[in-house]
Amino acid sequence: MFGLYESALGQMTLGHLAMLLIGGVLIYLGIVKKMEPILLVPIGFGIFMVNLPIAGIMTYTPEGLPAIGGVKEIAEGKIGILNLLYYYGLETEIIPLLIFLGVGTLMDFSPTIARPISLVFGATAQLGVFIVFLIAHLSGMFSINESACIGIIGGSDGPPTVYLTVALAPVLLGPITMVAYSYMALVPILQPPVIRLLTTKKERTIMMKPQIRKVSKLELILFPIIVFIVASLFVPKSAPLVGMLMFGNLLRVSGVTERLARAGGILNDILILLLGISVGSLMPAQVFFNPRTLLIFGLAILAFVFSTVGGLLGAKFVNLFLKEKINPIIGAAGVSAIPMAARVAQIEGQKANPKNYLLMHALGPNMAGAIGTSLVAGIFMGMLR
Repeated sequence: MFGLYESALGQMTLGHLAMLLIGGVLIYLGIVKKMEPILLVPIGFGIFMVNLPIAGIMTYTPEGLPAIGGVKEIAEGKIGILNLLYYYGLETEIIPLLIFLGVGTLMDFSPTIARPISLVFGATAQLGVFIVFLIAHLSGMFSINESACIGIIGGSDGPPTVYLTVALAPVLLGPITMVAYSYMALVPILQPPVIRLLTTKKERTIMMKPQIRKVSKLELILFPIIVFIVASLFVPKSAPLVGMLMFGNLLRVSGVTERLARAGGILNDILILLLGISVGSLMPAQVFFNPRTLLIFGLAILAFVFSTVGGLLGAKFVNLFLKEKINPIIGAAGVSAIPMAARVAQIEGQKANPKNYLLMHALGPNMAGAIGTSLVAGIFMGMLR
């Protein structure tokens, strides 16, 4: 027994200890700071599971990818239980797609429908995706496929990021997903300085009517159907993501499928749990600690910042043609960190003008950002796969 203990302890390296520290920090942020706890806690524990010298939980190929196999291979000790979870959940792309279905059952597109111009801000907030895609590729450290997966972090939407990375650069799935979800929790820190830098005090004090137009039930039902048809026609590779998102939303708004919509929300929680522990299991020390992985962290910050810039500039540009000006802060909410970015817009608006109430207006671009990121993921899939 003591021999086994010493053997296991002897396998520990400084890299493993550092990864255990990172896993502990993620669990701390999730439990104590309540930052994306439903994802950061499973990711953190998944990191523990693959960075302790416990044989059989997860095995890897020489390229750093999880080994593939079935129950027979588990019994023979060739792969671990988490290998099955990775293969059937992520390699098949089923988990991110079903998560988007669940997300659709929770989303209210009323603010987007009431102010269709929100779709413009959701589009311009993809600026960071393309800028970081180019930076990553021109750096020479990443292939064009890997660069696309790093760039998509700027959309601040987890399922499209996971979906695209599984398809184009699975070896980077662990660090990219961890960065994408952990940085979404940092939106309240990253966005306010950018908002204040690119807008004047006068612009931030612009009052918007507290109420937006009431959206009819017919509009709510037609919206997901029309969005799916248009997206499929113009960006066919986005059809799986947009289709699942819009199908889930149709279940919510139809008025006759409430049970299915509730089931979608429960399914979403289960899938996020599986996603979190799977992503954590893709982060052994030998994969995580290399220059390329560390560079992803810096590029992710750039992606978030430039996406916020794109949303703000989109709103300022639109204001040039509007008689009734909009507060450009809501453009920053085109970064699809739902509802975090909308809350940041609300807080920043009230700091400039305590009578300002921007939350409902900001939710329009926020929801539109989810559509925008899905379309960009489809564009990359069409170009590179």
